[in-house]
Amino acid sequence: MGKPILGHLLRCSFLDVPQGVRLRRSALHTASTSASQMVILFRHGPLIPLFEPSKAISDLPPYLFVRLVELKRVAKNQGKDIIDLGMGNPDLPTAPHIISALHDSSRDSLTHRYPPNKGTSEFLEAVSIFYKRRFNVTVDPTSEVLALIGSKEGLGHIFFAITNPGDTVIIPSPAYPAHTNAPYLSRTKPYWAVLEEKNNFLVDFAGIPEKVLRKAKLMILNYPNNPTGAVIEDKNYLKEALRLAKKHGFLLIYDNAYSEITFDGYRAPSILEFPDAKKYAVEFNSLSKTYSMAGWRLGYVLGNAKVIKFLEKFKSFLDYGAPAFTQHAGVIALKGGGEEHVAKVYEKRRDVLVEALAAYANWDVPKPKGSMYLWAKLPKEFSRSTSLKFAEKLLLDTGVCVSPGTGFGAGGEGFVRIALVDCEERLREAAQRIGTFLKSPKKQPARLP
Repeated sequence: MGKPILGHLLRCSFLDVPQGVRLRRSALHTASTSASQMVILFRHGPLIPLFEPSKAISDLPPYLFVRLVELKRVAKNQGKDIIDLGMGNPDLPTAPHIISALHDSSRDSLTHRYPPNKGTSEFLEAVSIFYKRRFNVTVDPTSEVLALIGSKEGLGHIFFAITNPGDTVIIPSPAYPAHTNAPYLSRTKPYWAVLEEKNNFLVDFAGIPEKVLRKAKLMILNYPNNPTGAVIEDKNYLKEALRLAKKHGFLLIYDNAYSEITFDGYRAPSILEFPDAKKYAVEFNSLSKTYSMAGWRLGYVLGNAKVIKFLEKFKSFLDYGAPAFTQHAGVIALKGGGEEHVAKVYEKRRDVLVEALAAYANWDVPKPKGSMYLWAKLPKEFSRSTSLKFAEKLLLDTGVCVSPGTGFGAGGEGFVRIALVDCEERLREAAQRIGTFLKSPKKQPARLP
């Protein structure tokens, strides 16, 4: 960097810098004392710094879903009919009575103003009523509930509200990307608790070193789980999580976004069902999947009042909350029910796709009891491949898009996530295409690029 550049500059009387090109001042520094005495004239304005991403942004792992978006574009340009089962983006429409509530509320000029930071009182009250009816949990809507612009933003922001750079946080792997990426943004130190099939994709508390538990500031649990579909069958598991939180003094963050998307008679619990849980836990939930309101961006967090207050304060410097008319529609959704209908649709789709993959592709995929995804081991034909290579080739060759397991962290390698976000007919067609793809000899992993 030093002498060659310096020598070149000394041979020039002027340095041409085109308009719009930005150079860092540090690029002109050298170890030579004489360099600081140099005067360089520019024909096109002053020297200004080159913009670069922050270290937090630079350290983020590659967002593989961006890669899938690009590959979908390529496949579509090649004439492929895309069956997109990659993103957990509900295809079911929001119920008409919820849409009507939004229309009616949006005509009230009061909803055109900034909403309260915590959320509207009617929405917070509706959340508390829902939790009492659904889980027999009592929460104070004035201090133990906070409205969110979708649970994702709250899950990210809570790290900034209660942790400091360098704090230890316990994060499952694989996990929802909002969980796995939060430590990079908040500069906290993650301990990756790998979810293994032999443990039914539950966090193995006994496998977490004692020194990690002692240092931990928070632990995230998410059941029904994204991406694995795992559920908690024995509530003693949650009791043990709370015992550890109490013993070591960390916050337990329970992501319950799929609480109402459950199958085969299974009913998901809330972490707040247990005595004293609010001393050590907060729970996030969302209207995105339960009521097919993903694009409406409305969720909530409830539990420990002190943590809720910290998060409310942090958010008050960044946003004004979800629009009041959206919150009113959320009230109607929470009061009006209809959760069972949505769950039944996903349950039928689960059955159709699992059976079709077995029949057409000879691919045995477990039936989850919750969430809206299948978590499938790579087919035996691709056992020596990676999840990303499999997903890429499947998409480019067949037009069927699935999510590579590594998109959810290193613990997801060897799996793909298949979202149940298309009709039964299209799911069967996807299975047929996958079957044809796997039977083609040119798809053997040794021939993969």
